Amino acid sequence: MERLVGQLVDLASTGIDVSDFGNGPRPGGLRRMDAAGGWFYFLVAPRAPLIIVARIMPPFDVL
Repeated sequence: MERLVGQLVDLASTGIDVSDFGNGPRPGGLRRMDAAGGWFYFLVAPRAPLIIVARIMPPFDVL
Protein backbone atom coordinates (compact mmCIF):
# COMPACT_ATOMS: atom_id res chain seq x y z
CA MET A 1 0.00 0.00 0.00
CA GLU A 2 2.92 2.30 0.67
CA ARG A 3 4.01 1.80 -2.95
CA LEU A 4 0.53 2.69 -4.25
CA VAL A 5 0.33 5.83 -2.12
CA GLY A 6 3.81 6.76 -3.39
CA GLN A 7 2.55 6.37 -6.94
CA LEU A 8 -0.42 8.64 -6.18
CA VAL A 9 2.01 11.26 -4.87
CA ASP A 10 4.17 10.90 -7.99
CA LEU A 11 1.13 11.35 -10.25
CA ALA A 12 -0.03 14.37 -8.27
CA SER A 13 3.42 15.96 -8.50
CA THR A 14 3.23 15.80 -12.31
CA GLY A 15 -0.02 17.77 -12.28
CA ILE A 16 -2.50 14.90 -12.68
CA ASP A 17 -5.67 15.34 -10.62
CA VAL A 18 -5.82 12.26 -8.36
CA SER A 19 -8.96 13.37 -6.52
CA ASP A 20 -11.08 11.22 -8.87
CA PHE A 21 -9.03 8.02 -8.41
CA GLY A 22 -10.49 5.14 -6.43
CA ASN A 23 -14.11 4.76 -5.34
CA GLY A 24 -16.15 7.37 -3.51
CA PRO A 25 -19.55 9.03 -3.39
CA ARG A 26 -18.38 12.20 -5.14
CA PRO A 27 -15.17 13.57 -6.66
CA GLY A 28 -12.85 15.25 -4.20
CA GLY A 29 -14.22 13.51 -1.11
CA LEU A 30 -12.86 10.58 0.84
CA ARG A 31 -11.76 7.96 -1.69
CA ARG A 32 -11.24 4.19 -1.34
CA MET A 33 -8.66 2.31 -3.36
CA ASP A 34 -8.29 -1.47 -3.45
CA ALA A 35 -4.77 -2.74 -2.87
CA ALA A 36 -3.26 -6.20 -2.35
CA GLY A 37 -6.52 -7.78 -1.20
CA GLY A 38 -7.24 -4.96 1.28
CA TRP A 39 -7.94 -1.29 0.74
CA PHE A 40 -7.09 2.16 1.98
CA TYR A 41 -9.02 5.41 2.28
CA PHE A 42 -7.42 8.68 1.26
CA LEU A 43 -8.26 12.32 0.87
CA VAL A 44 -6.61 14.75 -1.54
CA ALA A 45 -6.14 18.26 -0.16
CA PRO A 46 -6.96 20.54 -3.11
CA ARG A 47 -5.13 23.64 -1.87
CA ALA A 48 -1.96 21.91 -0.67
CA PRO A 49 0.30 19.30 -2.21
CA LEU A 50 -0.98 16.72 0.24
CA ILE A 51 -2.55 13.25 0.12
CA ILE A 52 -3.93 12.15 3.48
CA VAL A 53 -4.23 8.42 4.13
CA ALA A 54 -7.08 8.12 6.60
CA ARG A 55 -7.42 4.36 7.08
CA ILE A 56 -5.68 1.18 5.96
CA MET A 57 -7.62 -2.10 5.97
CA PRO A 58 -5.53 -5.25 5.45
CA PRO A 59 -7.01 -8.32 3.74
CA PHE A 60 -9.55 -10.11 5.95
CA ASP A 61 -7.53 -13.35 6.00
CA VAL A 62 -4.69 -11.44 7.74
CA LEU A 63 -6.98 -10.17 10.52
